[in-house]
Amino acid sequence: MDYARIKRFTYIINSVILFLVIALGGFFYLCQATILIWFSIPTLLVYIIGYVLIAKDRLDIYVRLVYFWITIYMCFCTFCLGYKLGFHLYCFSMIPIIFYTEYMADKLGKARVNAFAASGVIAICYLLSTGYTAFIGPLYKVDNTLAGTFWAFNSAIVLAFLMFYSRLMLSIVGDYENKLRETAHTDRLTGLYNRHYMMTKLESSIKDGSSLFVAMVDIDDFKKINDRYGHNAGDYVLINVSRIMREVCSGCKISRWGGEEFLILSSGKDLENVISLIETLRKKIEAEDFIFAEDHIKVTITIGVSSYADGTSVDQWVKTADDNLYAGKKSGKNKVVS
Repeated sequence: MDYARIKRFTYIINSVILFLVIALGGFFYLCQATILIWFSIPTLLVYIIGYVLIAKDRLDIYVRLVYFWITIYMCFCTFCLGYKLGFHLYCFSMIPIIFYTEYMADKLGKARVNAFAASGVIAICYLLSTGYTAFIGPLYKVDNTLAGTFWAFNSAIVLAFLMFYSRLMLSIVGDYENKLRETAHTDRLTGLYNRHYMMTKLESSIKDGSSLFVAMVDIDDFKKINDRYGHNAGDYVLINVSRIMREVCSGCKISRWGGEEFLILSSGKDLENVISLIETLRKKIEAEDFIFAEDHIKVTITIGVSSYADGTSVDQWVKTADDNLYAGKKSGKNKVVS
């Protein structure tokens, strides 16, 4: 989740809390809880100030202010009205939010909240407020029916928060798992699959596929490009050759096999169509004007193609393509050999 999204999300949360404070003010009026009615005024100011803090990108101050005030608010309402209305339940929703906030602050490089310390303070406040009203009783008496209704309302809100944040954390974990998986399968420079992923893909393909072909692609005289134009120019060539391969061979799996070598996996085509596709790729790269730092770099590729035969191992299948590539190199380069 990026910072702009977190900021928008915080605006929404602040608005929801502000609405709840106004609604609770009406409830306190029905209960004739004068102290809580007056207490609602500074509470409203806290969340109005919250909009200013969010706008000025001071989410660290905003979070600390909200945690502090919700704790005070929860305890004060419990002292005044008793634990039967369920205000103390909000501490259960605050604790996972605190840990989530600490996590996001760490990811964004912001000032962190000590989640364990903050949770401990909330737990103590919870025990003190509920314990006091359990033994001594609340300041105001509330009709049991009204108290039960409001307990159900507060419980529903707390449960909704818990479900929402649990779902949010699962979503974050899932996003990071996908990113880790993508990183593990992708070559960092070119954005193509890496050799490890392609080997796994080749193994699975021979189990449930037919009409399978691999094409081993090698950039001709790549060392000379690096020596003449520099390694940055070499990286530029690798990136753009990869781009062209993705464009021409859009229905294939493409990996960087190592250095300036690439492996293309094609399925569902016959040999003639595969050769035609690979030949199109060769011509496209040969015709491309690679310009780096005002230098025009001539780039060609040689490709060895191999079809899969039943009972052949993946290593042998790839070696056949590599042998065909080697034959193309020995016989003049810039050609397709099958």
